[in-house]
Amino acid sequence: MTDKLFTPLTIGTMTLPNRIVMAPLTRNRAAEGNVPHDLNVQYYAQRATAGLIISEGTQISPEGQGYLATPGLHADEQVLGWRAVTDAVHAKGGHIFAQLWHVGRVSHASLQKWEQPPVAPSAITARTQVFTTKGFVDASAPRALETEEVARVVEDYRKAAENARIAGFDGVELHAANGYLVDQFLRDGSNKRHDCYGGSVENRVRFLSEVLAALITVFPATRVGVRFSPFSNFADIDDSNPMATFGAAIARASEFGLGYLHLVEGQTGGTRDLPAGSDIRALRKLFAGAYLANNGYDRAAAIDAVNSGAADLIAFGRPFIANPDLVTRLTQNAPLNEPIQTTFYGGGAEGYTDYPTLDAKAA
Repeated sequence: MTDKLFTPLTIGTMTLPNRIVMAPLTRNRAAEGNVPHDLNVQYYAQRATAGLIISEGTQISPEGQGYLATPGLHADEQVLGWRAVTDAVHAKGGHIFAQLWHVGRVSHASLQKWEQPPVAPSAITARTQVFTTKGFVDASAPRALETEEVARVVEDYRKAAENARIAGFDGVELHAANGYLVDQFLRDGSNKRHDCYGGSVENRVRFLSEVLAALITVFPATRVGVRFSPFSNFADIDDSNPMATFGAAIARASEFGLGYLHLVEGQTGGTRDLPAGSDIRALRKLFAGAYLANNGYDRAAAIDAVNSGAADLIAFGRPFIANPDLVTRLTQNAPLNEPIQTTFYGGGAEGYTDYPTLDAKAA
């Protein structure tokens, strides 16, 4: 009998050939102008056997950039660059969503237009580092968005989704995790606003709700996903009651009829341990669509989660970095290449498109 992990899944009008998802992975290899180029085309096409590829975080505007050489979806040349990527993935029978990203306060003035401060819900500096031309440096102090500016940021998300549609993406994922802008609005540790976007949980969920409402004017709701990391403190993010905060956020997301909910289960890229009182299953029950589980899954755990109904899809990150043919390897229970951490961020083909497939090894 074939394990469910390797069987198709239909979400709305889209049928995925398997339930193995390539997680969004920042690799810092965009060309000048944050434009995807031939190397990126090769990288994504190599991994097109994934049931779904979620692109690396892609900034919705110049203001949304927090790391060097990350791609955008706000300029014509970026859209053309991504079109080459999506065409290559589709030519191999794959599906690909664009992850829409605004880093908020997790940025540096050197990456901002005229070296302005980054923006955030509140003027609270993130105790974290970002990648610039000088390597990793401390994040800059942000300024708080004015109430009347928020609509402009929401429109930036909508325009980026429209550009994703023009670029040939099958859908979009809203990055609302890992301490970036949407996450900053959700959490009471980073959101100290006194307007309609701050204070109560209902107010803190408002920005998320407005962005999702904008995205589904561009793509059908089933072609939109959302990613949260309720129990992660990545990028110096914190909340006094994550079950209440993310319970409200997930319930609101479900009201839009989205295709999937993507949760980082535990610390981003770290332990799966959860704080006392945390309950992933309780959060998952609040969402009516498909559930995409993420964080440290190996083959056995992924098979068990999908077979048991604990998850509908499983996201793999680092294994996809080192194994372009990960689906084949998992299907055959074949050994995996080990990723080379020193080549994760920046550089060229080394550690990016030169990992061998099983066929190449056999040859």
